[in-house]
Amino acid sequence: MKLWLVRHAQTDAAPGLCYGVTDVCVPAEATLAVARAVQARIPAGTAVVHSPLRRCAELAQAMCTLRPDLASRADARLAEMDFGIWEGRPWASIPLADFDAWIGNFADGLPGEYGESTASFLQRTGAAFDEWRASGQDAVWVTHAGVMRAVQLLHRGVRRVEAATQWPSGPIDYGACLLIECS
Repeated sequence: MKLWLVRHAQTDAAPGLCYGVTDVCVPAEATLAVARAVQARIPAGTAVVHSPLRRCAELAQAMCTLRPDLASRADARLAEMDFGIWEGRPWASIPLADFDAWIGNFADGLPGEYGESTASFLQRTGAAFDEWRASGQDAVWVTHAGVMRAVQLLHRGVRRVEAATQWPSGPIDYGACLLIECS
């Protein structure tokens, strides 16, 4: 089975802005460019599942417009992590003590006072991953870098991370398409 993980195109958010669940826009031409690049790699009839956030929903729709054999549906479990009151603020403006407190309790701490813990984020992403595996079908997830990193962990059998150093930190470019294969 194959799972293609597609990150949305570059947003028009200011560089350095924290925008996990904030519904930021993507220029239409950027979305279309990613859709064109990705849709050619997807086998006919593959399910396209997307985050409900506009930056992913619009990309999934563009892919399905280019490829009428594809159909998409939203799944809230594929949304990016919620960073609470940090949402919409520059990362540089977040007090270091607040950020360090979250990193110090990485599994269960709540970023931005009431955001989503890493454990909860992995749990909801894991539920979607488990459902995909049980389906026995190939799929495309149009999603976010955080979800893509979570799936990398889940694919390795990791269901909980205690320390931030355990979280995948490599760059995931806008429009990136990663392939996960399971037997």
